Amino acid sequence: MVTTAQYDATGASGEYGSESPGATRAFARRVGALCRGGEAILLIGDLGAGKTCFVQGLAAGLGVPESLRVTSPTFTIHAEYPGRLVLNHLDLYRLDDPVSAENLGVGDMLADRAAVTAVEWPEMLADGPGGENAERLEIRFENAGGDARLLRLAAFGAAHARLLAALERPDEQ
Repeated sequence: MVTTAQYDATGASGEYGSESPGATRAFARRVGALCRGGEAILLIGDLGAGKTCFVQGLAAGLGVPESLRVTSPTFTIHAEYPGRLVLNHLDLYRLDDPVSAENLGVGDMLADRAAVTAVEWPEMLADGPGGENAERLEIRFENAGGDARLLRLAAFGAAHARLLAALERPDEQ
């Protein structure tokens, strides 16, 4: 459950404490189950912070078959997984220089209401995903010692604020 949620004119924010990779995947599975399509989820953190682990749980929540192994598309940049909603997974770590979201087709991915787009290393998008004011859920991964992580969430836009609000309720899915 997300705690310490705050709301203001720009969006909403909250925190989630994860004690293990399994807990991170379980939380992300819940995020995926709550997605309705068209969400942009930006994953920010150091190498080994748990971003790909999060995407694996997100995929499960979106109904991606377990037979499809969700891994980081570090060398291919983009992977697409079918499920209840399509998961577009981008990993921009290997890019040498920031690139336009338009050049990667991110705008088209975000316009697809039958898909969810997760971006690792979104700071490599020169113009952000769809522009500075684009609706999105940003998740910052902070090391809290050992396998524990603190996930700081910031929602921008009504759909993403709704998602964050639903995550505050332990029984909502």
